[in-house]
Amino acid sequence: MLPAQPIERREVALHGERFAYCMAGSGPLVVLLHGIAQSSATWEGVIPRLVGQHAVIAPDLLGHGKSAKTAGDYSPGAYANLVRDLLEVLGQNRCTIVGHSLGGGVAMQFSYQFPERCERLVLVSSGGLGHEVHPLLRAAALPGADVVLPWLSVAGNRAIGSLVKAMGRFGFRASTDLGETWRSFAALEEAAARKAFLRTVRALIDLRGQRVSATDRLYLAAELPTMVIWGERDPLIPVAHAERIHEAIPSSRVEIFPGVGHYPHLEDPERFARVLLDFIGDTQPLPVDAARLRNRLRAGPGVRSTQ
Repeated sequence: MLPAQPIERREVALHGERFAYCMAGSGPLVVLLHGIAQSSATWEGVIPRLVGQHAVIAPDLLGHGKSAKTAGDYSPGAYANLVRDLLEVLGQNRCTIVGHSLGGGVAMQFSYQFPERCERLVLVSSGGLGHEVHPLLRAAALPGADVVLPWLSVAGNRAIGSLVKAMGRFGFRASTDLGETWRSFAALEEAAARKAFLRTVRALIDLRGQRVSATDRLYLAAELPTMVIWGERDPLIPVAHAERIHEAIPSSRVEIFPGVGHYPHLEDPERFARVLLDFIGDTQPLPVDAARLRNRLRAGPGVRSTQ
């Protein structure tokens, strides 16, 4: 039976804007970052499985969920800054940071910008590891996409049947991938949410695919305990990207979920929580060392860790 600990939904003002998050449990902190066009609700099946051993914070990233949808900066660096600011306001210092899709890119940026706050890094079907990305997201980077792409306003015209057929042609199975992608698009019915989605996409993707990559800086995480979780049948971001992380960080742990798509934490939350808890239990938090980043930068990417 899952722990009967309440998940509290809260809001805080950051830089004059509303920032929503949920918080539960006690113990060493785990931060959960969702993907594009989603919210902290994506972790509802996972959080109850963690709170018996950990405190958990899951924010709605800027432009998503109940957080403000402004005309601000939607780059991974800006998102990482806001996560840092949220933790600071809440009196939290260090965490194991877990990111799915867009959230994975933000988690990598967080570990790069604020290594003193990052104990472990967990990447779930993560963005930011290569150009390859589904054509749906590349299409959203087109100028005028909000006008010419009907799936961006599908919730407004309720063309559910047409969307399901189109998604099938795009390679989405009648599964969690299809249902969750539909829910993500339905959330864009609000004009402000749609604009925030497009700003986020265009900060990360162009017609060639993902234009923001963390691969040239992964060597800086050589000593950081890292785990990669991916669905074997991910239609949005290829599972081959998991191997790229492992090549850059040979000490990383890789978990591929057979038969699963882009949302491992939704399709199998029990297994997801189990492998996450095992990883945290089996690894020691990266100690704070002010000289580590400087030494790694000076050594460059060709030098492997001896730890």
